[in-house]
Amino acid sequence: MALKTVRTATLDIAYLETGPADGIPAILLHGFPYDAHAYDAVTETLSASGYRCIVPWLRGYGPTRFLSATTPRSGEQAALGADLLALMDALSINRAVLGGYDWGGRAACIVAALQPGRAIALVSCGTGYNIQNIPQAGRPVAPEEEARYWYQYYFHSERGRAALTENRRDLCRFIWKSWSPLWTFDDATFAASAAAFDNPDFVEVVVHSYRHRFGLVAGDPAFAAIETALEKQPSIGVPTVVLQGIDDGVDPPAEADEDAAHFTGPYERRRLAGIGHNLPQEAPEDFARAVLSLASFA
Repeated sequence: MALKTVRTATLDIAYLETGPADGIPAILLHGFPYDAHAYDAVTETLSASGYRCIVPWLRGYGPTRFLSATTPRSGEQAALGADLLALMDALSINRAVLGGYDWGGRAACIVAALQPGRAIALVSCGTGYNIQNIPQAGRPVAPEEEARYWYQYYFHSERGRAALTENRRDLCRFIWKSWSPLWTFDDATFAASAAAFDNPDFVEVVVHSYRHRFGLVAGDPAFAAIETALEKQPSIGVPTVVLQGIDDGVDPPAEADEDAAHFTGPYERRRLAGIGHNLPQEAPEDFARAVLSLASFA
């Protein structure tokens, strides 16, 4: 798998690429606190099946870098969606299968919703409809759900920022274990991804993300129009497979499909027993099968 970099208007985006150059593009996006290595096994299967797999590091992670010191280190959802479109444009990719989870799933959902002509199909993990409803973010949810979101409220405080700055590996490893309680990973697996957290903008991007989604800080004005469009909770009409780990420690799926109404095109939900939050790394064959099941739409 080749490490490459492409320049957009604001970022040098680092990404891993494998598979034939003329294959169906599949852009696969990681979440917090993970990195591009979450898809190592997935891309082996997909590239062997003829897909051109592109796995970027998101803003604030790994070798991806901002071009200017004056660019806001925004982690808001609109920034992630805009980065994905900018990546596609820089690589001259008109349409691609989009797949992701957590932050990466949010970016994929945003592009699928607002620019459906750019998405062949969508594989969304965890929260299937992963577009934040920021105007409603201040409304309380069930106590057990609030408890699972402790880390978000932690990052609202300067104590949380200090912990992420000074103790990020232990904090992120704790999150890995809590969110994927049945996944046994070794030190080398964690270390391969944890190196991405040494990005000089990691803390600022993460803290901004978790504060912005609750309306506590302003977003980057460059993305204001996208955020306004997302406030309408746009539907997703591209062919979609939603994958959910039943044993997800932060976002366990309900028996009822609470997101189906947001999808207006071909749609399927698959729930995976024994799988937690980091679904592509815990269940790579299931993720790859989901992509391959959408091949007829390419």
